[in-house]
Amino acid sequence: MFKRVFKQVSLGVALSAAVFAVQAADVTGAGASFPYPVYAKWASDYKAATNNAVNYQSIGSGGGQQQIIAKTVDFGASDDPMKAADLEKNGLLQFPAVIGGTVAVVNVDGVEPGKLKLSGPVLADIFLGKIKKWDDNAIKALNPDVKLPSADIIVVHRSDGSGTTFGWTNYLSKVSADWKSQVGEGKAVKWPVGQGGKGNEGVAAYVGQLKNSIGYVEYAYAKQNKLAWTQLKNKEGKFVQPEQKAFAAAAANADWKSAPGMGVVLTDEPGADSWPVTAATFILIHKSQDKPAQGKAVLEFFDWAFKNGAKSAETMDYVPLPEAVTKEIRAAWGEVKAADGKAVWK
Repeated sequence: MFKRVFKQVSLGVALSAAVFAVQAADVTGAGASFPYPVYAKWASDYKAATNNAVNYQSIGSGGGQQQIIAKTVDFGASDDPMKAADLEKNGLLQFPAVIGGTVAVVNVDGVEPGKLKLSGPVLADIFLGKIKKWDDNAIKALNPDVKLPSADIIVVHRSDGSGTTFGWTNYLSKVSADWKSQVGEGKAVKWPVGQGGKGNEGVAAYVGQLKNSIGYVEYAYAKQNKLAWTQLKNKEGKFVQPEQKAFAAAAANADWKSAPGMGVVLTDEPGADSWPVTAATFILIHKSQDKPAQGKAVLEFFDWAFKNGAKSAETMDYVPLPEAVTKEIRAAWGEVKAADGKAVWK
C-alpha cells in the first residue's frame, strides 16, 4: 500500500513538473509592430525547432512598454528606446534585437516602387501640410522624369503610440527646423494634417486603399503589401533605396555603449549608402523575475534567434545584430535574477 501511494505521489510530482516545464516555455510578448514580421518568423521557426511557443502581439511600442511595466507579458518590445531613468524606475533591462528601416510609401497612379525621390525637408513639409499637391514644384524638382497628378496629397500617420512614429518624427526633427519647432518627436505627436491607422498594418492598409496617399511603414510591410516606397536623400546628399545593405550602412558606426540599454537612435546617420530612417528595435524584460522560468524562456528564445535567425532576418530585409553586440547582450542578461538573487541566465 505504501509503495503504491509513493508511486502515485511520485508520478503526480513528475506530471506537475512536466506541465510546469511546458508552461514556462510558452512565453508572451507585446509591443512594436515594426519588428512583428521577423518576430513572427522567428517564433514559427523556434516552435518547429524546440516545440516551445512564443506568442507576440503587435500593439505598438507604447502598448509594449505599458504591458511589460504592468507585468501582463513576459517581455515588451519598443522601437523607442526607454531612457535610463525610466528603465531604473521600472526595474527593466533593455537590449536591441534587430535593425530595420522605415520607408515612405505612396499610392499614386503610375508611380512604381523605388521610383519617386523625396528629401527630408520635402517630407517634413508634406506632413506639415505645407506641400498639398503631388505636382508641387518642390516634388517636381526632385522628380523631373516622373508624371505627377495635380491631386491633393492624403497624409496617413499612426494613430497609436508608436516607436515607428518616434523614429519618423525624430528624423523629421533633424532635417526640418519647422517640424522640430511645430511638432517635435515622440511615440505620439499632434499631427498637423492627415488621418491615423493603427500599427504598421493599419497605415499600410490605408495607403493601399487611398489614391494619392502617403504614409510611413517598416520596409517589410511595404514589400508584403506591394506598396510603392520612395527613395530618400540621405545626409551625404545621395538618393538611396531602402534595402538591407542601406540599413546596415546606417548601423555600421553605431556606438551601442553610448546609451543606456544600448538605446541608440540611428536616424540621419552619415555615410553615402546609409538609409536615413534606420532603427534598432528593443526588448524589455524585468530584472527581478517573479517567474524565473518565464524569464529564462524569453532569453532562450532570443539566444536562439541570435544564433539561428540571421538568415531569415536578412531575407525579410532586416539587419541582424553583429556577433560582438549579441555577446554584450548575453553578458547583460546576467542582471536578470530570480527572487533569491540567482541569475536566470548563465
